[in-house]
Amino acid sequence: MKPSFQMIDVGNKPIKHRIAVASGEIVVGAEAFALIRDRKLPKGDVLMLAEIAGIQGAKKAHEMIPLCHPMGLDMVRVFTELLPEVNAVRVFCVASVHAKTGIEMEVLAGVNAALLTIWDLSKMIEVNLAMREIKLLAKKGGKSGLWLNPAGVPDWVLELVNPPVAKLLAGRKAAVLTLSDRAAKGEYEDVSGATLKAALIEAGCSICDYQVIPDDKDGIAATVQEMVTRHTPHLLITTGGTGVSPRDYTPEALLPLFDKEIPGIGELLRNDGAQYTPLSWSSRAVSGIIGSTLVITLPGNPAAVSEGLSALLPKLIPHLIRITNGEK
Repeated sequence: MKPSFQMIDVGNKPIKHRIAVASGEIVVGAEAFALIRDRKLPKGDVLMLAEIAGIQGAKKAHEMIPLCHPMGLDMVRVFTELLPEVNAVRVFCVASVHAKTGIEMEVLAGVNAALLTIWDLSKMIEVNLAMREIKLLAKKGGKSGLWLNPAGVPDWVLELVNPPVAKLLAGRKAAVLTLSDRAAKGEYEDVSGATLKAALIEAGCSICDYQVIPDDKDGIAATVQEMVTRHTPHLLITTGGTGVSPRDYTPEALLPLFDKEIPGIGELLRNDGAQYTPLSWSSRAVSGIIGSTLVITLPGNPAAVSEGLSALLPKLIPHLIRITNGEK
């Protein structure tokens, strides 16, 4: 029997970091605007109260909207902007969460709660109030990735939801090695390697070597040893061959080469990856030091590459490179 309405089952969706921003305005008239600006409304400082109300509104969105999922928000911020040219107040609500579904409704509920609070405290001064331009400005973390309102967003919103990556690895050399029989034959494009290179370049690395080779145990070992000897990179990252299929040889090829193994990196990658998919626990990713080169193995899936790097940056990889090279 099919119900008339249903709350969508998100049980099998991966947990992702999600962020959303919404805004809205309320036109209050010249007299009320002056009192709001000077914080002299008879009922009190409406701007401060609106911020508190907006936070409450975001947290209680699921109580007001029938099919909205309850969300354990990581963060909610509400702030206001005075618009003297139109005697209006603009409200922004920002929220973030690690969850299986988005938080658009939470930030919209926060904006509405803040605007209604301003209305409530201003109506004794001006009856003809108007709420307008209530809209989602940006969201990130869902299936569609980054979404920005096509009408435009403030620069600070863009920087918030899509911050520029700090040059965490500036001056460092990195080598990238993709392990795939099919990619080595040219049967499909090496998306994982391209993803890895782009992320390292964005973090400030120079790519000193990049190769795509088959899943061959001896070939993997020989290529890694040759890369380290020729370039002495600070960092060498492989993608592929960390699973349990008959042609997954990366751990077996690299473990004998390590001067020091770093078990914690594999543990971190599996634990962090489990937030996205339980299949992460089948990964046999390993890490270690060869000479002065930090070697890290990542799965062959492009999404897993991005997720793995996000777990290792910004702190762990730069720290390990410094320690390995005897830097302070």
